[in-house]
Amino acid sequence: MDYESHAIGLDRNEIGAMLVAAGRAGARDHALISLLALNGLRVSEAIGARIEDLALERGHRTLTVLRKGGKTVTMPLAPRTARAIDLVVGERFEGAILYGNDGGVLDRHAAARIVRRIGKAAGINKHIGPHTLRHGFITAALDAGVPLRDVQEAASHAGPRTTMRYDRASVSLDRQRTPDNDPAPRPPTRSPQPQAHAPPPAQLPRPPPTPRRKKKPRRAGQSPVYPASCAP
Repeated sequence: MDYESHAIGLDRNEIGAMLVAAGRAGARDHALISLLALNGLRVSEAIGARIEDLALERGHRTLTVLRKGGKTVTMPLAPRTARAIDLVVGERFEGAILYGNDGGVLDRHAAARIVRRIGKAAGINKHIGPHTLRHGFITAALDAGVPLRDVQEAASHAGPRTTMRYDRASVSLDRQRTPDNDPAPRPPTRSPQPQAHAPPPAQLPRPPPTPRRKKKPRRAGQSPVYPASCAP
């Protein structure tokens, strides 16, 4: 049975405001919000990410995370996420990327408090949490025209129906207006051109008849002239 997720959704402007507020708050908060909103990680995946799992592949900064269901996935990081992680990691070479105020591993409850604090600083008057940013990531990706299959893989969903449940703009008229829904323009009609009939082949003039030579009347007593070979 299909159902829609009941988590509060954020639009692109609200997500942008949260990223700006997180950047002002500090490197750790900025990295957390970026991992949730720009890479669509679950809060458990974000707080469990480790420095040893960062890499560079084919010119892209990547992070290997343990996703839901025990599946290990290597994903490219958004440029802003990569910069935020560089700032929070600093000179460290191992350990968790995100840390708590006591220097230990950041837990999910502390991550939720950070998200709510950043939301208030961004002027968002909604009851939001880490999962809200994951909703915003999916909706923003679909709004940008990313194919559903690609968004499903980025969100690590088992099927496309789960991804659509997270989509907050699935009933948007702007989203639904696609070239396939618009009436196709008809090609301009051309008035029928009269077919030009080929001219009949030219009649060659008949050669004039060869005039017959008139026989001279033979005089009486004159013998006919024969060729030498036929002379009697």
